[in-house]
Amino acid sequence: MGVLNVTPDSFSDGGLYADPDSAVRHARQMASDGADILDIGGESTRPATFGDRSPLPADEEKRRVLPVIARLAADLPRLPLSVDTYKAEVAAAALDSGASLVNDISGLTFDPQMAPLIASRAVPVILMHLLGTPRDIPLRPHYDDVVADICAFFERQIVHARSQGIRDEQIWLDPGLGFGKTARHNLEILRRLPELKALGYPLVVGASRKKFLGRVLGTDDPNDRREGTSAAVALSIAGGADIVRVHDVREMARVAKVSDAIVRGWEE
Repeated sequence: MGVLNVTPDSFSDGGLYADPDSAVRHARQMASDGADILDIGGESTRPATFGDRSPLPADEEKRRVLPVIARLAADLPRLPLSVDTYKAEVAAAALDSGASLVNDISGLTFDPQMAPLIASRAVPVILMHLLGTPRDIPLRPHYDDVVADICAFFERQIVHARSQGIRDEQIWLDPGLGFGKTARHNLEILRRLPELKALGYPLVVGASRKKFLGRVLGTDDPNDRREGTSAAVALSIAGGADIVRVHDVREMARVAKVSDAIVRGWEE
């Protein structure tokens, strides 16, 4: 899954693809480099800045993402497009414009209209775990057992999703690396991915360029974390991840290809 941030303030590529033409060019390159899905987001949700400002108005978020989604749906009709939003209004407009799945960082907790929308459109939804909201993530997050707590959250949200008419085959899970977790929590989640996979749903992991990798590597530059991302991608696949969400598609597609060959087998 290639990340396409059409925002001025994302943590690693803010502003590079805010213009629709540059966004579409980058998306085409990611598709050529091996992306199987593109995840398009119009609001930065990085905790470092998200908590210091008001939510982006839905109209502005739509202004950013809809032209890009519409053009990509026309140019790359066979490539699934995901919209990264927690707002049902934005998700509905994105689906109308050509998106085919919704990536909700709140796991259906922020907008009560999101679950009914997903049910009515019969599209996949990624339920991400988030401790609190990006505006009130604790500085020192505490879990009795981080993976057990995430599993319990998913179990609750799956029950909620079913109650709203969402079918099991629509549900994907993302443990939300970097959202309300310390570096140690994130590393533990990666070690224990098989426990999340045991829930029985497709597993999405987004470790790309995350701050905890920089902590381990001793770098504050998100663009200097590719080797750390490579390690996280390889171990995610070994732990059962079905989808890895990445910025550096060409390099990580190659990492994923070799990791898959080792873990799942390879035929010449």
